[in-house]
Amino acid sequence: MYKEKFSMNRSVKRYVSGPGGILELLVIAMPMVISQACETVMLFTDRLFLSHLSPTHMAASMSGGLTAFMCMTFFIGLTGYTTPLVAQYFGAGQEKKCAVVVTQAVIISGAAYPLMLASIPIGHWLFQIVGHSEEQQELAQIYFDILMLGTLLGIVRNSLNGFFCGIGKTRIVMVSSLITMTINVVVNYMLILGKGGFPVMGIRGAAIGTIIGSASGLMVVIVGYILYHRSHRKFEISGSLCFDWHIMKKLLRFGYPGGLEFFFNLLAFDLIVLLFHSYSLEVAASVTIALNWDLASFIPLIGVNIGVTSLVGRYMGAHLPDNADRTTQSGLILVSVYAVFMLGLFVLFPQPLVSLFLSEAEKAKDFAGLAEYMVRMIAVYVIADGFALVYSGALRGAGDTFWAMVISVSFHWLLAAEAVVMIRVLHLSPKISWTVVVFSIPLIATAFYLRYRSGKWRQLKVVGI
Repeated sequence: MYKEKFSMNRSVKRYVSGPGGILELLVIAMPMVISQACETVMLFTDRLFLSHLSPTHMAASMSGGLTAFMCMTFFIGLTGYTTPLVAQYFGAGQEKKCAVVVTQAVIISGAAYPLMLASIPIGHWLFQIVGHSEEQQELAQIYFDILMLGTLLGIVRNSLNGFFCGIGKTRIVMVSSLITMTINVVVNYMLILGKGGFPVMGIRGAAIGTIIGSASGLMVVIVGYILYHRSHRKFEISGSLCFDWHIMKKLLRFGYPGGLEFFFNLLAFDLIVLLFHSYSLEVAASVTIALNWDLASFIPLIGVNIGVTSLVGRYMGAHLPDNADRTTQSGLILVSVYAVFMLGLFVLFPQPLVSLFLSEAEKAKDFAGLAEYMVRMIAVYVIADGFALVYSGALRGAGDTFWAMVISVSFHWLLAAEAVVMIRVLHLSPKISWTVVVFSIPLIATAFYLRYRSGKWRQLKVVGI
């Protein structure tokens, strides 16, 4: 009995403090959780400030912002493979190639910018075909157009962040996000609401403040990248500023599925949001409020996803798949604890969560009750979201990016197809449509689990290709 107890204690200790354990994952993941929380705060406060102007402004910021982000998602996903590729080179002891990976990602970013600007008319077309009110369409277009001018900043920053995430030094990413958030919130408060001597700029001010914040965060990462290389000569930044077809080919080969996945997922999600917005202004406001809280619960989980991707990539580069699996299990424990807390929040306190975005007059309208129902329903899939992010992060870290893309894109477009049928064909009520979509989301986590459980990711080799 003593031996059994000793063995159990040793097993628990291994999962807490051993390679791939909870503590090791937390060192990488916590700064990224904080970084992603900063992104949540920025989105949340922008819409909160705009809600003081009107529900239309708030709804337009969601449709315009999502559409702008959708236009850059392919390149965000493609350059996002910088993290696992750097991690695999780092785990294999090939530090000199880590900086070369980042250079290739920055080259891709520069080439992508004209393509993103050329996609602006597509965004305008989307606003027109979904049937928004003329006022919402005009405001969304203003917000979208300005944000598109700053897309290069986000992609270059994403590329540089990948280096620090890949080698497990995520604090500089956290500092960058904190500075971006602070400047964004302060500047948007002044520009949106006309504080500090500035005129009231409304949604135009929200977009300008977002770009200013993004530029500030990029400068922090650039300075941190240069200083880190000067103090760690093994990465040799001076010798990395060149085109390397061998590494570029790896980045394109393993990164394109992530880029396609991100783009098609956001396109599907954007379509779902636009379809719900087409019901009426009241439904658009309700959906926007519910998705604000959905993002508040979801985005910090991306920090755990990045941590899992980085550690799994590192251990796979070092040919230690058992440690990679232990990292995945640690990630599942972390997201479970967080998700249970968020589940209780959504089930027990939907009314105060919704009221935060409403004036006294608006609280008396019908859509306050609809918004509370939508917020409460988020609890159905919050744990499934966490599990899907952990399993997908593990698959991508190991290099199984193609099947991760197939699973994710297929199920997102299933949700979009459901929304089209329910809203445009069957003309069901917003409550029924929202309920069907919500109860379909856990299927994504199930599919990722089955792919991970197959174990095919254990045989993949990225660095050796």
